[in-house]
Amino acid sequence: MDKALLSLLQSVDTPTVCNAIEVAQGKRGFSNFTHGTMLCSHPTAGSIVGYARTAQIAALNPPTEPADVIKERRMAYYKHMSTPHSQDESLPCIAVVEDLDFPDCVGAYWGEVNGYIHKAFGMVGAITNGVMRDLGDMPDKFTVVAGSIGPSHGFVHVKSVAAGASLFGMQVNENDLVHADRHGALVIPSSVIGELHAAIDTLLENEKIVLEPAKKPRMSFEEFEKAWSAFEKART
Repeated sequence: MDKALLSLLQSVDTPTVCNAIEVAQGKRGFSNFTHGTMLCSHPTAGSIVGYARTAQIAALNPPTEPADVIKERRMAYYKHMSTPHSQDESLPCIAVVEDLDFPDCVGAYWGEVNGYIHKAFGMVGAITNGVMRDLGDMPDKFTVVAGSIGPSHGFVHVKSVAAGASLFGMQVNENDLVHADRHGALVIPSSVIGELHAAIDTLLENEKIVLEPAKKPRMSFEEFEKAWSAFEKART
């Protein structure tokens, strides 16, 4: 991913990227996005985009493994999250953490402490089907998109590192390119990355066909009909 595409992806919302993927693919039916309502720690902060650093956690019940095993895996988790993508530290990463207790998640892994730790690692945010807390105390420029909000950390502990994650129907592999905002998240297929910049530009231009007359103080049905006909011919 070049810097121009990164900048463009950071400037548009996740629904735009979802539509643009279909433009790049030349068909409808893209489905590797979160299915369901999620919550956002910074809903007005805009989009986050980055390469996935995946893990799995649990918190409903105390861990059954020895304490030294849990501690070793926890440190392996933080080491993994601190590792830059590839050889280019300027490319952002996002923590994608599956809570294996879903839908009965109780442990808020994401809060003030973990937010600041992951931001200090250079990450731009986190996506989870689990719980977040400490709203109002989360660091700026670090967005968490979560399945729920709750007060407790429960018995939270790391179960796996770098083994992928499944969140609300979205399947994420290690190093997948992920886009997220207050609408949810999606995985950008590697097959469309080369065409995605042009696809977003095309999508935005096509939307102008109907948005420009629709944003006038008054639009007649005849104006709508003409604009919609042109719009339908242009869109995927």
